[in-house]
Amino acid sequence: MKTGVLICGHGSRSQSAVDEFSTLAEQLPPLLPSDWLVDYGYLEFANPVLRDGLDRLRDAGCDRIFGVPGMLFAAMHAKNDIPTVLSTYAAQNGIEVMYGRELGVDPKMIAAAAARIEEALEGKDDVPRHETCLVVIGRGASDPDANGNVAKVARMLHEGLGFGWCEVGYSGVTFPLVEPCLNHVTKLGYKRVVVFPWFLFSGILIDRIYGFTDQVAAANPDIEFIKAGYLGSHPKVLETFAERAIEMDGEVPPPNCAMCKYRTQVLGFEAEVGAPQESHHHHVEGQGASAPGSNVADCKLCSDFCTGECRLDMGDHHHHHDHAHDHGHSHDHGHDHAHGHHHHHDHDHHHHHHAPYPHADHPHGPESARKKRP
Repeated sequence: MKTGVLICGHGSRSQSAVDEFSTLAEQLPPLLPSDWLVDYGYLEFANPVLRDGLDRLRDAGCDRIFGVPGMLFAAMHAKNDIPTVLSTYAAQNGIEVMYGRELGVDPKMIAAAAARIEEALEGKDDVPRHETCLVVIGRGASDPDANGNVAKVARMLHEGLGFGWCEVGYSGVTFPLVEPCLNHVTKLGYKRVVVFPWFLFSGILIDRIYGFTDQVAAANPDIEFIKAGYLGSHPKVLETFAERAIEMDGEVPPPNCAMCKYRTQVLGFEAEVGAPQESHHHHVEGQGASAPGSNVADCKLCSDFCTGECRLDMGDHHHHHDHAHDHGHSHDHGHDHAHGHHHHHDHDHHHHHHAPYPHADHPHGPESARKKRP
């Protein structure tokens, strides 16, 4: 049996992020069995799309494919969108496609993050760790499971490295966003603040995190802000990706999405149990910078970096995913996940509406991006 591995990326409107992802995929083969083939694809914005990678592996003779989500935590993209593409492809082409776990809370990922933080503090012994506040910024999702995992990672870094205090913020969707998080930190009395983005690659959100850090630092010259690097292709990140593929070759692959709001009632999200598992990314699949609203370079609303303010008043899903959106376009599929994540639904899958994020009006969430408060 010939095995292929597909690294499933989200895709980005930033060319640097797309380049970094492809480099990661190229660095992976030496960590896998020598007869396995490796390819990659993106869910939206960038090419090649997931189907292209699947086609290449199938054309190369692979009769089973392990899909590995190239994502730190499992939220809508890892739980809904990617599995839908993979299961549709498997059904249409009569090929076995399995779906693995996200990178998640893993000791290797924690080690990679700690290395980035230590690199940022190298040679800076003038302020003790106990007088330094660590700020961990995650992506942010409409999924408390994913958001909670950012908080767990932050605690493990806080405790493992011995910082005086730790705060957790998010780049979008949930709360607190970067600016309110950092403004809160300035009130705590710490001489030094280390901002670490729990992100795999560069891009618009990294620019946003560093941009708000610079803004808050300029307004608080008595506090030293240090920007740590994102995870990138750290060797421990590559090891984790390889493990996620290899573990699918076992007799009982580890389950994915253990605390999933689609499977079990999670506080505040009870109504989403059993929601259809569907992808809503077809309209920006593979379009790159030509996708509607995706070319950030043409945006005139922000001066230095993309703050996300524009999405608050725009009903356009294509520009970003940080607003609570309803869209009524039709879907012709309602597929179960690949192994370990099955949902059965008897209701109509067409014209579905994603549940709005219950705290969309939180003052420290996306609303905080408004220059003039309502």
